[in-house]
Amino acid sequence: MHSRFHSAYSELPAALQSALLPYLDAPDFAAMFKAEQIAAIKQQCGLDDDALAFALLPLAAACSLTPISHFHVGAVARGVSGNWYFGGNMEFRGAPMQQTVHAEQCAVTHAWLRGEAKLVAVTVNYSPCGHCRQFMNELNSGTELEIHLPARATATLGDYLPYSFGPKDLQISELLMDPVDHGFQLTLDDELAKAALDAANRSHAPYSTAHSGVALEAEDGKVYAGRYAENAAFNPSLPPLQAALILMNVSGGDCQKIRRAVLAEAEGAILTQWDATRATLAALGCEDAQRVTF
Repeated sequence: MHSRFHSAYSELPAALQSALLPYLDAPDFAAMFKAEQIAAIKQQCGLDDDALAFALLPLAAACSLTPISHFHVGAVARGVSGNWYFGGNMEFRGAPMQQTVHAEQCAVTHAWLRGEAKLVAVTVNYSPCGHCRQFMNELNSGTELEIHLPARATATLGDYLPYSFGPKDLQISELLMDPVDHGFQLTLDDELAKAALDAANRSHAPYSTAHSGVALEAEDGKVYAGRYAENAAFNPSLPPLQAALILMNVSGGDCQKIRRAVLAEAEGAILTQWDATRATLAALGCEDAQRVTF
């Protein structure tokens, strides 16, 4: 079991500990449960979906990186596939506050990068801030997405975001988590650059069309790729580097042990991720960053 889970796990009821241990102890546990694993856990511990999601929040919060606030937020995103995905807030010492990731963003993006088609619910241990409500409003789940909070009745995103502004107000039909392949091509020999280009091809940038992706190579050689997730309100957009850092973190990697990074983005686009990507990587101790354009 990854050391970050030890404390939270020790506080769980014995029946839930027993049900979770085979999965948490697996060397490849990546902060998610497949549908069949959730079914087995519920059967063994006797909890229903909502109760189990609440019980898992301390484990999700254990995925937080909080060198600035020391305030841990956990989220569990439930997909239509039946798979569940952890998320935690992520902060980066030395980088501007705008580069941080909220727990709901983390869980949603985690699900998206794992290939989830749509979300049905997000469970979180603190009420979603306006930033996160707007970020989730970009999803193909729409305002019917369920939001679950401890000691509160289940509500929809529409309840938390009345009179919402979103993609449809800008006549955008392509929604976050819809399957896409933009078809960008480059002749590349570098596998990391290929991973970044593949991420850019599946990025969500319907407002700027400045599609982009980032691939990170960890010290152990593992590769983590993230895609740009744009938002109708612009500011809640999630940069591709943060998406890659989300996948690296929830997978058990160390965001301060990045060997090399590649950003792939459109040449001459109306905006660029390069300066912010390079600056945030430098704050994390990675100086080997490359940009390729298509």
